[in-house]
Amino acid sequence: MNEMMITFQTRLRTNFKLDKVLDEYARIHNRVERILFAQIAKGRSSASCKNEFLEKYQITARQFNACRSSIDGKISAYKASQELAIANLKRQIESLDKQIEKFSRKPSQEKVLHHKKRRRQMLFDRMASREKDQKNKTIRLCFGSNKLFNAQFHLKKNGFASFEDWKKAWNAKRNSEFFVLGSKDESSGNQTCRARVQPNEKLSFRLRLPQALEIQYGKYIELSDVSFAYGHEKILAALNHPAGKALSYRFKKDQKGWRLFVSVCQEEIESITQEGIGVIGLDLNVDHVACVETDRFGNVISKENFPWISYGKSRNQLKANTGDLCKKIIDKAKNTKKPIVIEKLDFQEKKSSLQENNKKFARLLSSFAYSLFFGFLSARAFKHGIKVHKVNPAYTSIIGRINYTKRYGLSIHLAAALCIARRYLQFSEAPCSPHVIISDGKESHVAFALPARNRTKHVWYFWAQVKKKIPTVLAAHYRAMKNRSLSPSIGSCDRKLPTIIGENPTRESLATLLG
Repeated sequence: MNEMMITFQTRLRTNFKLDKVLDEYARIHNRVERILFAQIAKGRSSASCKNEFLEKYQITARQFNACRSSIDGKISAYKASQELAIANLKRQIESLDKQIEKFSRKPSQEKVLHHKKRRRQMLFDRMASREKDQKNKTIRLCFGSNKLFNAQFHLKKNGFASFEDWKKAWNAKRNSEFFVLGSKDESSGNQTCRARVQPNEKLSFRLRLPQALEIQYGKYIELSDVSFAYGHEKILAALNHPAGKALSYRFKKDQKGWRLFVSVCQEEIESITQEGIGVIGLDLNVDHVACVETDRFGNVISKENFPWISYGKSRNQLKANTGDLCKKIIDKAKNTKKPIVIEKLDFQEKKSSLQENNKKFARLLSSFAYSLFFGFLSARAFKHGIKVHKVNPAYTSIIGRINYTKRYGLSIHLAAALCIARRYLQFSEAPCSPHVIISDGKESHVAFALPARNRTKHVWYFWAQVKKKIPTVLAAHYRAMKNRSLSPSIGSCDRKLPTIIGENPTRESLATLLG
């Protein structure tokens, strides 16, 4: 059975003594983690450092494993982000190459061409540096964030009175959290931090301290009367699971105090969706989510646009808006008992395609939380037994514009959502007719003649040719609309006016004419 790691959080009620103990625990944990990373960067394996670190820093084996797990996760995340950054830089350079080629044929754009070339060289150097690090397996991690580290060079600008104030904030940031690794074969799912159920159904946690702190604070500390606003029942179920469940904890300190995060694996519940009755297709855009419900034949039953703008929102506001949106979509799937069909999660490709097709949304793309939406949607669907299927989004906007906008009266984005749904249902994507009327994206339509189709090749090859032809047709259409007279009757009216009121109209004659 599939499982998903779900995390719940709560704020701890502590006192001065508990705060001090947790601060000391975090300081030791993060120091071990940073030194372990330094040894890994030198070429040593984390396993070879274990015995040395246990004796030198006086920690238990499980506490060392928690440090190793934490640093391994950070290294894996860095490598993944490095690959995405290189791929994104390559796409930007390819786009600049096309612009440079276009501006090089225009002598009047010499200044613009110069800046494009400078920008290309800067991106090329950045990409070369990242590729060199990737080749040499160089990992660059900053414990405490790069932003806070660079703040020491501009103290007053960043709100620090002196270097000592910045150093205090730097150390607090670097030692603001620690991780406690769990295992399902350990008592209460975690050997270092054991949870127990109190008579009032609240939880108490007994945290095992490092050996370096035992003389001053003892071997254990107790955290009692802990409850979770969300997920408390799931944590109790994990503690009482007959086969055992691993519970991992993360203690994190902010301006208000310490928070406790509990991560537990939740088993997938039985699906309530049915196959063969239709699906719900989703197309995510920079300012809204297009949703189309179909029947089993691929016809539209209902359509809806959910507003969703990420620009200008704080992180918490964006999470709240995204959670509300995903709740509406999952409720729709629960009522209809139909699975949801989305695009495959290639965030960079999606972002690049949106940037090409929507130049006016360039600022929105800087805060576009594409991955956040699908993360929330998948998690909520998992909890409620809703199946979520993924399909290749290639040419869905083009196919939707050609085949479905005029036929069903849909916008381009709703038509793309319909195409995503029909692709999962495995319906044909062949063009409807050689001559069609397509939407121009500005509440108007334009005639469009499809190119000849080579049936020996895949249908996507045909849609690739259509994609190249559409911009030319739309450009001619926009030029024609711009040059078209907005009021053709004005000229004829002006010519007839003198014959009605005379060559030299008076104030009385004009008043009589105009009423």
